[in-house]
Amino acid sequence: MTASDPSLAARSWRRLLAFTPFLAVLIFLPAGTLDYWQGWIYLGLFIACCALITASLLKHDPALVARRLEVGPKAEREPAQKRIQWIASLCLSGLYIVSGLDWSRAWSFVPISIVLLGDLLVVLGFAVMYRVFRENSYAAAIVTVEAGQRVIATGPYARVRHPMYAGALLLILGTPVALGSWWGLAVFIPSVAVLVARLSDEEQFLLRNLTGYAAYRDRVRFRLVPGLW
Repeated sequence: MTASDPSLAARSWRRLLAFTPFLAVLIFLPAGTLDYWQGWIYLGLFIACCALITASLLKHDPALVARRLEVGPKAEREPAQKRIQWIASLCLSGLYIVSGLDWSRAWSFVPISIVLLGDLLVVLGFAVMYRVFRENSYAAAIVTVEAGQRVIATGPYARVRHPMYAGALLLILGTPVALGSWWGLAVFIPSVAVLVARLSDEEQFLLRNLTGYAAYRDRVRFRLVPGLW
């Protein structure tokens, strides 16, 4: 597979194009209006980050792009991960639904400066994940180990064992704030619980299937947040 593979590029851009209206519905339908500037800024930043990362990876690491096209509960090969992914999908949808309902019904008020801080957290979360992609070409969207895969212990992996999820954590935390909702943060708690369940199960899978992972786990103490856990 090469960076010039037109089929891969076409599939990647089609998927992003199809995802855009889906995300827009999740944002604006609960809000009950398109007159929702927080939603428009969030949608623009989210899709822009996805597009920039896609364009860069198509150029520098098309094999990773191909790996990440296989995504979602149905793509998971481990039964536990299938269940976790279904719950994660529900939590993620709930994050947008509660945030939109909160905004439309004025349950809480988030100052503009805090909304923009939420947008910054979202962009930072994407930046962390992009850094992970550039460090680890095997960062697939599902839990798996491929032939020839090795343990990555450099870059962000030298700080925490699951930097991809650390980036996702920032994105999840920033989302309700960026959408102008404090109540949306209530969904952040179960979302973190699902994320912890996913990485904990993934670690057990890697211990069984990836040579050298046990030594790496012993060497890098923290799983998700440096200095904390």
